[in-house]
Amino acid sequence: MVVAMREGARHHEMVRLVDPPNGIRNQGKHYYSVSNTLFEIDTKYMPTKPIGKGAYGVVCSSINRETDEKVAIKKVCNIFEDPTNTVDALRTLRELKLLRQMKHENIIVLKDIMMPPNRRTFKDVYLVYELMDTDLRQIIRSGRRLSENHCQCFLFQLLQGLNYLHSANILHRDLKPANLLINDDFDLKICDFGLARTINRMDDEFLTEYVVTRWYRAPELLLSPDTYGTSIDVWSVGCILAELLGRKPIFPGTDALNQLKLIVDVLGTMSDADLGFIDNSNAWQHLKSLPHSPGVAFAELYPNADPLAIDLLQKMLVFDPSKRITVAESLKHPYLSDLYDDNAIPPAVDPIDLGINDEIEEYMIRKLMWKEMLYYHPEVAAK
Repeated sequence: MVVAMREGARHHEMVRLVDPPNGIRNQGKHYYSVSNTLFEIDTKYMPTKPIGKGAYGVVCSSINRETDEKVAIKKVCNIFEDPTNTVDALRTLRELKLLRQMKHENIIVLKDIMMPPNRRTFKDVYLVYELMDTDLRQIIRSGRRLSENHCQCFLFQLLQGLNYLHSANILHRDLKPANLLINDDFDLKICDFGLARTINRMDDEFLTEYVVTRWYRAPELLLSPDTYGTSIDVWSVGCILAELLGRKPIFPGTDALNQLKLIVDVLGTMSDADLGFIDNSNAWQHLKSLPHSPGVAFAELYPNADPLAIDLLQKMLVFDPSKRITVAESLKHPYLSDLYDDNAIPPAVDPIDLGINDEIEEYMIRKLMWKEMLYYHPEVAAK
């Protein structure tokens, strides 16, 4: 998703009002061309400009004419195009189910899901999110100076949101700067939950290596992807913190093996005790075959960083997941002491069970999506 709800991206295409395809206009809908993509949206929404386009959809900023609120509309296109491949549809369904159940100031808000004209044949899904101004990736790449307070503020909000997710038994599994949306007040919200899973789902659907953009992928996912837990998200947060400190990715691997080598180059060659979590003999042998590395001190990589930030980074980027700091411990770290308030950290919420797996068929995905849409349209449900 994720250029998703960013208003600050630069696009030169115009948003144009167009005629409906084949001259057939569905009731309550009007039609726009956005980045050369047809948007069939509710008439209460007025698109203003394109703000993102990627593999999972096209996004535009819009005005809700009933409330004058600015929103972001994401069109997920042709999710049922290939009946033998429901990956995109399942990603969308997971996002719908999770965002409906999660309420936290550091989690993006899904405000609406537009009802399609036909519940049995719809191909596209239109999601309406709160609109944010930019994302952390854009801020890091901009060259804009980031003060220590900025780094602490972004990191603390990320950890607060992640603490909430983990308390609900949810792993995000794809944390990266592009999935952290920021507004002009420096509020941060986590987005893109298409790869999220419940922690207690110990099956093939849950335990998959296809998680986390490679540069932010924890060692256990590279070496022993058959089992993992909340520590994979903590590793990703450590990579994000390093990127804030150095203004570039710390482990920009070109493939999985190169990714592992870059990690060892920085952290140093691991002792056998640090490799006890690896249950794959081939992975263990590969790691032992890498050239010896003494490692590089984080203080040398980031000489201008606050020593407390370095200390927290060292605790997050620990090779053995069992020795990695937790989210709760990170929130209490001295680097964040000025922001931490024990009473302000939300208590554990009720665990969320998605109740879906990769084996469900297209008709059931449609049925579950329609059910999610009805939560936002009680007037339709009442009929």
